[in-house]
Amino acid sequence: MAFRGWPTEALEFYEGLEADNSKTYWLDHKQVYDEQVYAPMAALLAELEPEFGPGRIFRPYRDVRFSADKSPYKTSIAATLDQGGYLQLTANGLGAGAGMYHMAGDQLDRYRRAVADDGTGTDLTKLIAGYTRQGIEIAAHDSLKSAPRGYPKDHPRADLLRQKGLIAWRSWPVAAWLGTAGAKKRVVEFLHAVRPLQDWLDRHVGPSELPESGRR
Repeated sequence: MAFRGWPTEALEFYEGLEADNSKTYWLDHKQVYDEQVYAPMAALLAELEPEFGPGRIFRPYRDVRFSADKSPYKTSIAATLDQGGYLQLTANGLGAGAGMYHMAGDQLDRYRRAVADDGTGTDLTKLIAGYTRQGIEIAAHDSLKSAPRGYPKDHPRADLLRQKGLIAWRSWPVAAWLGTAGAKKRVVEFLHAVRPLQDWLDRHVGPSELPESGRR
């Protein structure tokens, strides 16, 4: 199956799920999810795989064990790419991201040392400035209120030192192109644009070397 975008039915499915997040709605519209939401995402990942590696689609069910919100279903479909990349479709449109959303303790240590270094840290600030000019958002899932212990509070890159992750993100609101193969072109252009950031993180931070039980 070739990727041809997401039809209007996919967006309407999530609009309905936002209004009625119930098992009854889900079962009544499961065929729409399978054919108009999931199948296009799977087709897109298959076409991206030769350049960006295999993709993995997240399960549509929420983990409600520790959440006050017991809504059973996610109101988006999301996927990751093996070589770096994140895709998400909601009723509001398409989003794409790259980077490291959450860093383990050893990753944070390497990240902070690289940010503090005048050479590698300056390289990162130049990358970020370029992304800002392109309309690509640079964010983190969480941050400290001030520079971490061991670093001066007035460090010229204190704002980056405070971050507990670093991601590039771009979102596109619903428009006619979302229902065409042109949606792939936007994703590919974004992934190409943020590749230098992913490379910086891979080179200076890398994967966590802690056992799973020691990660936070």
